[in-house]
Amino acid sequence: MTEQLTQTRRVFICGSALRGQPDHGNLQSAQFIQETTTQPRYRLHSAADGWHPAIYEVEVDGISIPGEIYEMTQEQFDYLAANEPPNMYPSEVKLQDGGVAIAFLYPRELVEKHGWTDISHLGGWAAYKASLQPVAQ
Repeated sequence: MTEQLTQTRRVFICGSALRGQPDHGNLQSAQFIQETTTQPRYRLHSAADGWHPAIYEVEVDGISIPGEIYEMTQEQFDYLAANEPPNMYPSEVKLQDGGVAIAFLYPRELVEKHGWTDISHLGGWAAYKASLQPVAQ
């Protein structure tokens, strides 16, 4: 009897699928591993008026992006990929601890073409979304 091994992958989530964000359900039952940050090699933009984050790697002036690591089966990963916005693509990102994970990045040339707002200074997607909420009086 041959035992079939299930292939899994570590996926870095840093946008609308984070815990507490509206698309968290797209992760299905993927196993949360830990909170983490990337190495300071990336920029973060608000794509399409806040619809989703647009992240790309840079040579200089990068920031560390906060996020979460999940262990996903191939089926969970395929479901997540099918529900990502157009033009996003999976790529390895370098984590602060020296590890790597797969994340969904966005082509820098499209970010620049659309002139989407750079929100890197705000400390991540969840912080950006929180900054848009009205202040209670």
